[in-house]
Amino acid sequence: MAPEPPLLRMSGITKSFPGVRALDGVDLHVQAGEVHCLLGQNGAGKSTLIKVLAGAHQPDGGTIAWRGGAVTPRSPIAAMRLGIATIYQELDLVEHLSVAENVFLGHEPTTAGFVVRRGDAHAATAALLRRLGHAEIGPARLVGELSAAQQQIVSMARALSHDVRLIVMDEPSAALDPDEVDNLFRIVGDLTADGVAVVYISHRLEEIRRIGDRVTVLKDGRAVAVGLPAKQTPTRDIVALMTGRTVEYVFPERPEGAREAPSEPLLTVHGLAREGEFAPLDLALRPGEIVGLAGLVGSGRSEILETIYGARKPTAGHVRVHGKPLRPGSVRAAVRAGLGLAPEERKAQALLMLESVTRNVSVSSLPRFARGGWLDRGKEREAARAATRELSLRPDNPSVPVRTLSGGNQQKAVLARWLLRGCRVLLLDEPTRGVDVGARAELYAVVRRLADEGLAVLLVSSEVPEVLGLADRVLVLREGRVVHTAPARELDEHRVLDLVLASGTATGAPEDPGGPDRPAGPDGPEDTVTTEGSPAS
Repeated sequence: MAPEPPLLRMSGITKSFPGVRALDGVDLHVQAGEVHCLLGQNGAGKSTLIKVLAGAHQPDGGTIAWRGGAVTPRSPIAAMRLGIATIYQELDLVEHLSVAENVFLGHEPTTAGFVVRRGDAHAATAALLRRLGHAEIGPARLVGELSAAQQQIVSMARALSHDVRLIVMDEPSAALDPDEVDNLFRIVGDLTADGVAVVYISHRLEEIRRIGDRVTVLKDGRAVAVGLPAKQTPTRDIVALMTGRTVEYVFPERPEGAREAPSEPLLTVHGLAREGEFAPLDLALRPGEIVGLAGLVGSGRSEILETIYGARKPTAGHVRVHGKPLRPGSVRAAVRAGLGLAPEERKAQALLMLESVTRNVSVSSLPRFARGGWLDRGKEREAARAATRELSLRPDNPSVPVRTLSGGNQQKAVLARWLLRGCRVLLLDEPTRGVDVGARAELYAVVRRLADEGLAVLLVSSEVPEVLGLADRVLVLREGRVVHTAPARELDEHRVLDLVLASGTATGAPEDPGGPDRPAGPDGPEDTVTTEGSPAS
């Protein structure tokens, strides 16, 4: 019996931009009802390929066959009418509109072609949200009031409001906690059972094992592998295809032996709390130490960092830096005291996307480069170049716009800003979100080196292996409370997840991290640690 022809066949797709050949003869073949994983480092061509499929870019060459017929989507609307929907990592929702208005934006149910039937839109939206397992999201709520995870669900509901046969999901789990990821995979399973194909893009290689059927790998604008079996292809082989080299994702070694703990911590937090967000917290952070906060989305992790940094005002407690009290709710006071924050949403909260790398690195230190009310741009460029070279930021040209950099190098630009400022306490919120598989190990090495040079680091990450592999000590959070504190070596991923998902009473002392058959710490067998940020044996 002849195999069923692909639902989608992209053959020999080429696309060039001024000075860059983004796609060089790429093939992608997707069957109905499968999860086809599209992998590659940032800059490999994934985004360009899916924008060609979505009609946002027009290819220079190659062919697209959809359900057996040749097509060339001329716009995203044309692609949607064919039955192809794309959910981008940077969600394109309208924050001041309601959930229902976003879901049916551009194809509102109407009477006589011009009277919008709002009741029908609300009912249909509620049905879609129930299908997605999120009936608690009201159709009348403003999208701007929703969490990032809820906005992701709204974007999926919008795609399903069309008669789609293929959905492209670009990093859909980036803002989701483990329960939300499980729900996402349930939704994907339901879709594929109905014959809908899913093109799934993720930097988290363990997700490919769980959900993928086949894998296509891009590198430097070329497809270096097309249609590999997702569950049978070894992780190291996929990594080698993506990077062009064998990469062992081992976190930097922790310094041997106990640190010489100074009598005065760099950062001291006592009884810090924000009503409704997190309970009173005590924390001492010493030079050279990396402390990780582990917990689900909504457990108060980011709120703690932002409160320490002064972006939120505490309802109780205080923060001291070098033993001196820090004025609450003042970012300026925190920066002057030597604190720096790399926030979760770096594009929206940390970077000036249209400005150069130089200006992004120097923006917190501009008074250093002012003379008589004028900015010494030469001195500014020289200082920015020195800071970016220290972190091996690429390309080695601080005059380029920061928006042109990969996710990993954008994060390095944020870190370079705080190095230039003379930061002594670094607050990192999801430091590798949106960072490709090859750049993560570099960022881990940078953070460990900065700690070894005397910085104190407070780290938040949704990826438990990242917290365990990078931190010296871990505070586990559940519903805004610290429920467990232990050296990272005494914990493993299963133990941490048990703690954050448990419903019992908090404990403060370390317990048995995993039993006799489970290795303590993040160093386990390769088949149980498959995320690109995880250590390989």
